[in-house]
Amino acid sequence: MRLLVLGGTQFLSRAVAADAVARGHDVTCACRGVTGAVPEGAEHVVFDRAAGPVPADLAATAYDAVVDVTDQPGWVRHAVGAFPDAHWVNVSTINVYDDETTPGGTPDTLRLREPVTEDGQGRESPEAYGGRKVTCERLVREGVASSTVIRPGLIVGPEDPTGRFSYWPARLADGGEVLAPGTPDDDVQVVDVRDLATWIVDCAESRTTGVFDATSHVLTRAELLAQAAAGLGVEPTFTWVDQDFLAEQKVEPWMGPRSIPLWLPLPDYTGLMAHDVRASYAAGLATRPIGETARDTLAWLRDHPDAAVTGLTRDEEAEVLRAWHARA
Repeated sequence: MRLLVLGGTQFLSRAVAADAVARGHDVTCACRGVTGAVPEGAEHVVFDRAAGPVPADLAATAYDAVVDVTDQPGWVRHAVGAFPDAHWVNVSTINVYDDETTPGGTPDTLRLREPVTEDGQGRESPEAYGGRKVTCERLVREGVASSTVIRPGLIVGPEDPTGRFSYWPARLADGGEVLAPGTPDDDVQVVDVRDLATWIVDCAESRTTGVFDATSHVLTRAELLAQAAAGLGVEPTFTWVDQDFLAEQKVEPWMGPRSIPLWLPLPDYTGLMAHDVRASYAAGLATRPIGETARDTLAWLRDHPDAAVTGLTRDEEAEVLRAWHARA
């Protein structure tokens, strides 16, 4: 298979290219190349998508499949026009859903956000980011020979540039008393970047068609943290702190300074990490144990001490725990 990866130097797109090369496919990565190198064995074609249409030399090449991860409608419009005969795997996001409160949702049951047709600057808001992805999906589905639309949840694992999940292996490895947010029964879902990449290449090979959410089966937060700790070979003590108290202590959800990753306020986001993904597993998605992801992420962090890790500092965590115990 001749595969064109629009990207190929960072996290998911790089994992896709590496997986396809390992299978013996002829892989071209078209990107600027400023965030890193493409995987060994892949061809790098320098292409700045922000500069305009696909270069004539690249557009003249016939590809069996194209993988695209962008959220910029203008970029997708140009690429679809250049490669309409290929099978496309469009990597979208669960942020396309306007309903984030209903658990058990699927692509057939959840309503989409209003499309945003103009290109934007990063993920300035879920509404704008999700709306742009809605437009990108439609451009692909209406403009190419066949397509798979994959809507991932939170992507985790080695080489994660966001540091969101990385907080947990780093914190759990230190042991001791660990602040756990919310309640033990809160639902969470993540997907290892390597498992997602494998499924994307599978879909490209088989020209799978359809729209799928891409994340693991639902775990409770207690199960996820326990399995991650077991994978690291540690036995921390978890202290569960309710969301109202975290808000009082000015702890932020999800990511960023003074935050707790994997925590979102409920009931506003009850459905965001509680999707029904049985159809995705039936279509070939396979996910590894979270303990393996935690172990490999920690190993990567130790090999890359400058890697991003978002979330509470140890001093901030201790401060919140002291306040919680004093209140109790």
